Amino acid sequence: MTLLIGDTAPDFEAETTEGRIRFHTWAGRDWVIFFSHPADFTPVCTTELGYTAKLKDQFARRGAKALVISVDTLEHHHAWSGDIEETQGAAVNFPIIADPARKVATLYNMIHPSADPKVTVRAVYVIDPDKKIRASIIYPPSVGRNFDEVLRLLDALQLTDGHRVATPVNWRDGEDVIIAPSLQDPAEIARLFPQGYTAVKPYLRLTPQPGKA
Repeated sequence: MTLLIGDTAPDFEAETTEGRIRFHTWAGRDWVIFFSHPADFTPVCTTELGYTAKLKDQFARRGAKALVISVDTLEHHHAWSGDIEETQGAAVNFPIIADPARKVATLYNMIHPSADPKVTVRAVYVIDPDKKIRASIIYPPSVGRNFDEVLRLLDALQLTDGHRVATPVNWRDGEDVIIAPSLQDPAEIARLFPQGYTAVKPYLRLTPQPGKA
């Protein structure tokens, strides 16, 4: 199946390194960064999972947590976790799903036969507390992901959920944002954006990020 932005993330049950979970129950009211890695005991994945472990506090500050999957077994996951801690300086602190039958990977369209029919691609799904897919990123197995970009994406999603703004190119937390073009009433604009704005064009109005001093 193809999962699109706005779709409900499918629920499932699976064995993980932290016990059996039902996804929607485990997710609770948190945001979830759900990503796949092609295989255990591989170099790129080792660096990715180590870096993700170091981001746990940053995810937590955003009300988010990580969930990882590959088509390897639970035994492999546990054994490989020791290598990750040894080489990356961080112990795995999130569940890794064992999916040797590829049921969850298929459910989330993580197997791309033309890329490699044996392993998952590097998929990332950002799932909100309502279990809606808010963003997805797909990389080939050979290319490591930028998890700083995942954090930036999460910040932008949460900001634009709470305010009538969009984020410009290369935006980072604390930088100016764009007032939504649909917002036209001057009184409402003044109320929502008391710091004012700069109209580069009538449709391109920059304002300081709401909620930042």
